[in-house]
Order: sequence, then structure tokens, then C-alpha cells
Amino acid sequence: MAVTYMTEEGFRKLKEELTYMESVQRPEISRQIAEARDKGDLSENAEYDAAKEAQGMLEAKIAQLKGLIASARLIDEDSIGTDFVQIMNKVTIRNLKTKKDMTYTLVSESEADLKNGKIAVNTPIAQGLLGKKVGDVVEIQVPSGMLTFEILEISI
Repeated sequence: MAVTYMTEEGFRKLKEELTYMESVQRPEISRQIAEARDKGDLSENAEYDAAKEAQGMLEAKIAQLKGLIASARLIDEDSIGTDFVQIMNKVTIRNLKTKKDMTYTLVSESEADLKNGKIAVNTPIAQGLLGKKVGDVVEIQVPSGMLTFEILEISI
């Protein structure tokens, strides 16, 4: 089983989501199944089929979350430095072709949120930045081609 690195906050959010699914969503779907079953013939009961499908998807998501939680290794945020790019660093890079600056925080896959500038460490850009220092120029292969970035700043 692969280890998933995450922050304490990300771990807490996963546990909260799991608790909500188990204590609120699971009983609600069970209630819907019972209600649909009470309506009679299950062979032509679309409500029953939909509720059973929702139950299957919820149970799969619960199993996935339990797996993530079981494989989680919390990152000691106090031990993160800024000498080189590593998980939990905020990195400002400049696209040397477009001269556009971007800032990303490298996070675990389960905490990635591109809208908020958080990219997963397993993405091509993050992989290309890991271990590099301020001033380094890196070429990174992405689906659209080769991009060249200069690392401007590394912070926490």
C-alpha cells in the first residue's frame, strides 16, 4: 500500500468527511432503500435501483477514504525548510516563455486544489520542481509540451 503524505489539517478533513458519510449519508441511503422497498415490486422500482446504486457508490467512497487514512503519514510542518523545494513549500516560478509568474503550494494528492494554488506533488510540474533551489531553471514535460521555469522563491 502506498504511503500518502498529508498535513494534519488535510488528515482532519478526511476524517470529518468519513464521519459525515458514515453517520449521516449512510443512514439516509438506508432509509431511502427501506422506503423504496416498502413500495412493493422491486423488479420495476427505479427508486430502489437508484438508492442501491447510491449506496454502492457511497460504500466505495468510504472504503477509499479509509484506505487513504490508513496509509496517511502526517508531515511535520516544523521540519520543512526552504533551502530546496519539498512538499508543503510555496514555490513562485516564472514561465520563461510567457514571463508569467505563478505561485503553487506543493501538497499531497488528497489535498490538491488548483483553484487555491495547491498542486499535488505527483503532478509533472511539482515533480520537476522537487529538490530544486531558488534561481534554478527547470524544463518540465507536460501534456502540452516542454515548459521552462525559473524558481524565484521558496517559502512555507
